[in-house]
Amino acid sequence: MKISRVETFSVAPRWVFCRIETDTGVVGWGEPVVEGRASTTRAAVAELTELLIGRDPRRIEDLWQLMTKAAFYRGGPVLSSAVAGIDQALWDILGKSLGVPVHQLLGGAVRDRVRVYGWVGGDEPAEVAEAAGAQIEAGLTAIKMNASGRLSPMPTPREMDAILSRVATVREVIGDDNDVAVDFHGRVGVAAARQLAEQLAPLRPLFIEEPVLPELQHRVGEVIGSTTVPIACGERLFSRADFLPALTQGVAVAQPDLSHAGGISEVRRIASLAEVFGAMLAPHCPLGPIALASSLQVAFSTPNFLIQEQSMGIHYNTTAEMLDYLIDTTPMTFVNGSIERWEAPGLGVDIDESAVRRADGRSPDWRPPVWRHPDGSFAEW
Repeated sequence: MKISRVETFSVAPRWVFCRIETDTGVVGWGEPVVEGRASTTRAAVAELTELLIGRDPRRIEDLWQLMTKAAFYRGGPVLSSAVAGIDQALWDILGKSLGVPVHQLLGGAVRDRVRVYGWVGGDEPAEVAEAAGAQIEAGLTAIKMNASGRLSPMPTPREMDAILSRVATVREVIGDDNDVAVDFHGRVGVAAARQLAEQLAPLRPLFIEEPVLPELQHRVGEVIGSTTVPIACGERLFSRADFLPALTQGVAVAQPDLSHAGGISEVRRIASLAEVFGAMLAPHCPLGPIALASSLQVAFSTPNFLIQEQSMGIHYNTTAEMLDYLIDTTPMTFVNGSIERWEAPGLGVDIDESAVRRADGRSPDWRPPVWRHPDGSFAEW
């Protein structure tokens, strides 16, 4: 079996799909994308294709090593995301060629279902109570919300109180049988993150996500030491080496993204590293169906898994939804707040190729908003 063709497709709302075809007719799908840099990631996949054509797609580890190390300059979000999507497609091909699901190839299932959560509130959380209630009514048992929108470099007492009030309102709506995670999104400085984490503790968040920017990982231990709330991070970390400093400081939840952090191959290794430190895995995934399917295959087979993010109904999905590109949406059905394990070969989802080809390039590349403080200076989104 040899790789004969590699294609990428830019589809609404902000995703890139990768299709790898073999000379035997087996096709694998992946999702390589950096949100806001879709065209750049597609270019990276095109460059990596030179290393893939004519090679056996089943030699996944060898190809992963080749793609990540066969150049003097390595790493970074664009390259690791390009590798991630290709890696997903290679695992899809291997599973299909053997007639088994990817989780079987990763050592077999350790659970029958995967708990998932949904987003509420968007980038500028305001009326979160109704949205939180709707998610619980829809069958979820956990939600995540942004702590704030644009935040002052040193938050005012009013801004701090607003964060606490929003989370308290959500806790009241969802009750104590359900969970809320609070995403700081790197918008909060270290000192304010320490204050907020301590004050949020009585509301018992499932975790606080990305309390500081990834470039400040050397200080995340200060936040961890200031609170009993579990601290999570990792959507902007792309390798085991990136995660090691955070884990050594006591991060409780590792959140690699299957479309950013080197795909199934590297995230599986990140999960094993996290297990050494007693940390749980909760993959970041506000993306499309292939990224979610890849995340679920890892979750099905990972002992230290906690919970899975998914994007159905997320505020980014204004022009398309995750299920739009699936032939059969049954695998993505929620049952008591979870997705049941499936045994279909490969990643286990059937991509509607005609829908993908129709959608390719019809929407402009998504860009994140650019925020500024009242004085005109740049504000973290």
